[in-house]
Amino acid sequence: MISLLVILVLVLLAVALWQLTKIFDLTQVGVNSDDSQVASDNDNNIQGYLMFGFLAFIYVFTIYGLIKWGPLVLHTPASEHGSLVDSLMNISWVLIFIVQFITQGLLHYFSFKYKGDKDKKALYFADNNRLEALWSVIPAVVLAGLILYGLYAWNNIMFVDEDEDTIVVELYAQQFKWTARYAGPDNVLGKANVRLIEGINTLGVDMSDPYSQDDIVVSELHIPKGKKVHFKMRSQDVLHSAYMPHFRAQMNCVPGMVTEFAFTPVYTTAEYRELPYMVEKVSHINSIRSKKSVELVAKGETALDPYTFDYLLLCNKICGTSHYNMQMKIVVDTPEDYKKWLSEKTTLAQDIKAAVAPAPAEGAAGSSDTTKVDTTAKVEAPKVAMK
Repeated sequence: MISLLVILVLVLLAVALWQLTKIFDLTQVGVNSDDSQVASDNDNNIQGYLMFGFLAFIYVFTIYGLIKWGPLVLHTPASEHGSLVDSLMNISWVLIFIVQFITQGLLHYFSFKYKGDKDKKALYFADNNRLEALWSVIPAVVLAGLILYGLYAWNNIMFVDEDEDTIVVELYAQQFKWTARYAGPDNVLGKANVRLIEGINTLGVDMSDPYSQDDIVVSELHIPKGKKVHFKMRSQDVLHSAYMPHFRAQMNCVPGMVTEFAFTPVYTTAEYRELPYMVEKVSHINSIRSKKSVELVAKGETALDPYTFDYLLLCNKICGTSHYNMQMKIVVDTPEDYKKWLSEKTTLAQDIKAAVAPAPAEGAAGSSDTTKVDTTAKVEAPKVAMK
């Protein structure tokens, strides 16, 4: 109802302004005015100075943006190839700012210098070969250099040798969550198809494939420092994008096909948390959350929890209403901690077997409440060795 009233008020205000404009036009009847629609020298001077004013606005806003939002950009990359991506990005930014500064300055300067003047006559010439060559060759050389450097970076990042010792992990995207599947000791993922999704087998893994028997499915991604991880990505429903910003990694997840990306982590989660810039950033965030918590508590609401940095896997495609919440925690462990974590996980085959196992019949041996059960017994989990 409030929205309707606001819209109604805005419509009535627009009608009132329109009527006032008509009244003003009527009051000007008989008044001498210049209706020639031809700009005078005074008009041209005003436009020239406005161009300079807009040029100053562009430069001031650019400088303000760098100071205000510059610290928000990603800092130290957490992967081996990250420095190469950052170098390419920084070179592009420097070139863009230089070109923007020069071209905008010349554009607005000449707009002022050669503004309209009734005593001046424009000089026309058909072409200038020197100028044509200058503004064609320079951009062509710069763009060729950027493209070649980009191809070099792309090939270095995307190339994975078949004989290279890697860890194979599948990232499975669906509205609105991520699931990871690790290849077992054979380091080969079993086949999968969305038509095979049933019950606990939410990834549609083909359990008749021998390579599927040692696959491990988890909801939190762990990877070891210093080891190349080969990600294979699938989507169950719509187009998603696996985005790991601190690792400078992003790849679309396309329904009906498998996309790939590989990188080597260089900082564990604990090490990245101790980087000076991250310590300062976390402290700043927590100071903001602390102030906000005071306001919430005063209203009788729950205070915000302190922020702790974690690597995240995000979706970088608008995939639906809960797209903003589609994320998964990434933990970079030491190789020893990673092997220990993985060894504690059960395989998908074991999970399916446990899910379909019949419950003991009522009254059968072992079902009575008085039956003693050894709660200290542990099921031996399969040991998964990292190459």
